[in-house]
Formats: sequence, C-alpha cells, structure tokens
Amino acid sequence: MSGRPRPPRWARDRTPDPQEYDETAAYGQYPAVEAYRQGGAPGAQTPSYADTGAYAHAGAAQAPVREYVSHPDAPYAPNPDFGTVEVRAWDPYAVGRRPQPFVPVHETQPTPVHGTPKAVVREPGYTLPAVPESAWSVSSRRGVLLGRVVLCLVLLVQAGLSLRLKGTAFVDEALYISAGGYQLEQWREGTPLPQDFAGYFSGHPKLYPVLAALVDERFGLGGVRLTSLAFMLAATALLYALTRRLFDIRSALGAAGLFSVLQSTMFLGNFATFDAAAVLLLALGAWAVVRTGSAHPLAVLLAAPPAALAFGVKYAAGLYLPTLVVLAVITAGRRPGLDRGTGAGRGAAGALGRGLLLGAGIAGLLALGYLYSEPLGGISGTTTGRAKGTDAPLDLLYASAEWGGLVFAAALGGSIAYALRARMVERPWIDGIAPGRARRIALGTLLTGTALLAPAYQIHLQSQISLFKHVGFGLLFAAPMAGLGLARLVGPHFRHPQLGILLYVSTLVFGMVQAQSGYSVADSAPMTAYLRTVVDGEGRYLADESEITTYYLRDRTDWGQWQNTFGMEYRPESGEPLAGPEAFAAAVRDARFDAIVLRGDIYPQNTDAAEKALKGNPHYRLTAVFPITTSFGTGSYRIWVKR
Repeated sequence: MSGRPRPPRWARDRTPDPQEYDETAAYGQYPAVEAYRQGGAPGAQTPSYADTGAYAHAGAAQAPVREYVSHPDAPYAPNPDFGTVEVRAWDPYAVGRRPQPFVPVHETQPTPVHGTPKAVVREPGYTLPAVPESAWSVSSRRGVLLGRVVLCLVLLVQAGLSLRLKGTAFVDEALYISAGGYQLEQWREGTPLPQDFAGYFSGHPKLYPVLAALVDERFGLGGVRLTSLAFMLAATALLYALTRRLFDIRSALGAAGLFSVLQSTMFLGNFATFDAAAVLLLALGAWAVVRTGSAHPLAVLLAAPPAALAFGVKYAAGLYLPTLVVLAVITAGRRPGLDRGTGAGRGAAGALGRGLLLGAGIAGLLALGYLYSEPLGGISGTTTGRAKGTDAPLDLLYASAEWGGLVFAAALGGSIAYALRARMVERPWIDGIAPGRARRIALGTLLTGTALLAPAYQIHLQSQISLFKHVGFGLLFAAPMAGLGLARLVGPHFRHPQLGILLYVSTLVFGMVQAQSGYSVADSAPMTAYLRTVVDGEGRYLADESEITTYYLRDRTDWGQWQNTFGMEYRPESGEPLAGPEAFAAAVRDARFDAIVLRGDIYPQNTDAAEKALKGNPHYRLTAVFPITTSFGTGSYRIWVKR
C-alpha cells in the first residue's frame, strides 16, 4: 500500500465540480504545488482529485504558501521519501471560507531525504499585548490628551453653572470693591481712608480689594465676578493636576467633576469676594507640594508663597495650612525608578524635615508680612477671636452635611478602599510601585479629615456665618479621595458606570438647587435708580445696606455720608451719648438724615427703632416702596425723604 494517507470520505463520495476543483485555476498560483507538478520533488506525480479537493477547501481566494516539511499529519504526501506538504490554517470543514492566519514556529526548505533539514526560526509577526486592568491604568499620551479634553468639558460645565447665577451686588461685594477703590485713591492722591477697613475685614484690605477695584474701574461688577470665575476654574484645573499625580487620570477627572458641581464652587465662581482667590492659592500650594515630592527637599519652598498669600487674602484659609505641611511629609521622596524602601531617599527623617521646611517657610513669610503691615484687627475679630453665636451644633452639622455630604461620603469610601487595596487603576507617584498601607491610611485620613475642619470650628463658634463657603475650602482637599472613591465605585473597565453617574448627577442637582437658593439677592437696581434723584454730595443718609448704596452711588456720594443700621453712637443736642436702638430712634426724631432706606430684615432691632420714630414724624414722608423677593421670603425697600 502506498504511503499516501487515505482521502477523507467527503473527497471520495462527492461528485466533482469542474469549476470548483479546476487544478489550473485553483492551484496554479501556489509555488509549492507548481513546483511539485514540474518535478520539483523526486518521484513527483500529478495530484489526484482527492488531493486537489483537500487543497480547494483551504480556500483558493487566499490560500497560504505551502512548503515541503516533515509533517506526518499533512493531508497530502507526494513522496514518502521526500516529505509531505503542510497546509497552513487548513480546515476541511470550512468550505468556501477564508482561512485564518497562521504563523508557523519553524520553517524548513526542501532538502533531500538523506540530508538533515535546517530549521529557520522566524519571529512572530504580531504579539498581543498584555491586557491591563483598565484602559486608563497607564498614563499614555492618548490617555493624557483624552483626560485634558474631558477636563475642558468639566470646566465648561462649571463656568455655565456659575454664570447662570445672576443678581445685583451683595453687601460683601460692594463693601470690598468700595474699600479697594478708597485704597487706590490713597495711593494715587494721598486722601485718607474713610474707615479702618483692616480692623474688621476677614482678609487684608490691600490685597484682594485693590485687585477687585482695579478690575471694577474697567469692567464693572461683571468683570470682578468673571475674575472670581477664572480663579475657581484654575483651582479645579490644579485639583485635576495634583490628583493625577497622586493617583491616575480617572481619579483626577472624578475629583474635578465632583468639585466643579459643589454649591460652594458654583457660588464662589460668581461672587466678588476674597474666597475664590483664597481657594485658588490653596490649590496652587497643594499642587506645588505634590509636584515637588520627588524633587530636592528645598523645592517644597515653592509652595510657601501661595500658602502664605492665601492666609493674607482670607484669614480663614490659615485653617488649612497645617494640611499642606502634613501633605508635604506624606508625599516626600516618591522618585520614579526607586522602590518604596529607597524612594524617599532620606527616610522618615527626610520626609519630616521636608514638612518642617515648608512650615518654617510659611511662618517666615507670614511674620515678614505682618511686620511690614498695619495692625490687622480683622484677624481676631473675624477669625481667631470671633464672638460666639447662638446656632445649635446639630443645625450646623446638618447644614454642613447638606452642602458637602455626598462628596465627603465619596471621599470616605475612597479612603477606605485605598487603605484596603493599594491600586485598582491608580498608579500613585511612580510606575508599578504602590505606597505602603501606613502611607495610604495617612493620606486618606489627612485629605478626607480636612473637610471636617470648617464645620468643627464653626460648631465651636456656634455660628453659621460663611459656613456654606468654608465647606468648599475643606472639600477642595477631600476631592482627590472623592475622585478615587468615584473611580473605585465605577470599577475597572467601567464595570458599573451607572453608579458613578448617579453620584455625579446627585451632587450636581443638590449643588444647583443650593447655589440658586443661596445666590438669591434682593434686586437693588430700582431702589438705587430712585435714590440717584434724591441724594447729593452734601446730605446724610441712613440705609440698612449702606454698602450697596455707597457702591452704586459712589459718583454722587461719599462713604462718610452713609450710615448703616449695624450700630451707631449718637449724642442728642441735650443729653448723654446713646448707642444701639436708642441712638437710631433719637437721630430719626431729630431729623439727622436727609433720606432713610429700610428693609427691616437686616438688623431688626435697630430698624424697628428707626421705624417707630418715623411714625407720625413730621420731618419725613414715605416717597417710594420697591418690593423685593428672595429665597428667604418677600420684603420691600421703603424710602423716606426729609421734607
């Protein structure tokens, strides 16, 4: 019996189709078969119908090249003394289908049977890369570009959410811009300040107020608010950058996205006060601390100027300076290419020294600034020695949870997950190296715990004043852990995207409602337009919100012509000096003011005393009433003019 294997049953029983099994059309293009036909192999003979049928089912349209190799399972053996023909990717059951690509490991050339075949090793043409746990786990150039594109979309959403808030000037906005204008006049013309602004401002009066006044001179209140928006957008971008260096792009986008839809972020992005500038400087300081973690220890001093300036701009920012110092310790010495044992380069003592160096730099700059500045009574009056209020601790805790509870919960979950597992898709600091558990716990505790500083301090003061803004300061530091928590919630390969969407949308909805409610300011435009026809540069005027009237009517009146209802001392023509409600009542009875503007809900006791003195007073007549509506209810501006 011949050494040729028996053809398969389908090749023996099937009636041949000349079009399908035409040897010339099907096999003339294959070098191995053509060489065999022309006697390339010893003892070659024409292939039989069964042999050609076996080749036809390999697919004539894209048949692979055949070589003579020693392969005992080949479907056709023309000469047992020479070898067999190997059909690559041959599937006898895949009739008419294109064969799958096949890459042989060894390839041999036709060699006489008495010779030794020489194997030629060929490298594979394509190797599948290792599948990462997530497509975002490596900060490739494509991933970085995609992250920046998404960040731009986040910033556009943030800008739109802030710009949707509209209204006339708040009291604080009018006060700071007016104070900056008077400071500029003192520098330019030498005129004295109408009041000691440093004695009760919550930030240095020569920093942000001057900047706001310069912008207001050219672009008005809208320009100053756009400056605050630019500050908040830059803070979000810096938050993205530092979170990406701590973890990865996914966590960075989550941190930026959640922070951008907080009510405090929306509000401060269209609010012309100290706060937006202070948030930006804190973000810049935190980014500088993380960015210089693997650099020379002295590089951490780059974070000292923005940190010290943040305190000067807004004294409440000093509450977060210890966080920057401890962050400098935790992020010290993570150098690429070094393992955890040598990554610090200096050990625990070097990390501690880095933190002390930053603390000393900040303290030195603050001392230098205080030395060359006038007395700043506002530090104690508005921050360190602020008088205690009457708000209940539970009410303050509830308000804090309402304004930042979702992001804080996400940060808490991210801290726990980070402590339990070093990495899902994150690559902290360097490739392939994860920080130890102690470092992970310290980082999560520091950043998440910072969000509790403002609520805890204001619960101590029993005061809710500015709490809605200060909550955002702490959430700036908790946002990296919240972004990490969002990434862990979604899971690798975006396994549970609906959970991340739910968290983001919930934060967005709460933030929009809360920001709109808090930004509801009384429309003072009709009132100030009417007063423009009443006031002049000689009279004296009483107003609940004298800061607003001073700002809008600064071209017709001066600061000293206006008296608010916060407090006043008044000495009647005959009698002892008076203070409080009695002083206002006596001044109104004596017709000391040429016009009076009252709302009734700013300082109720003093306003009520003035209103009682106006009843039946022959010196004044009610000339205008302008209804107002805010989220806190309805009211009106009532204007009395001296007869």
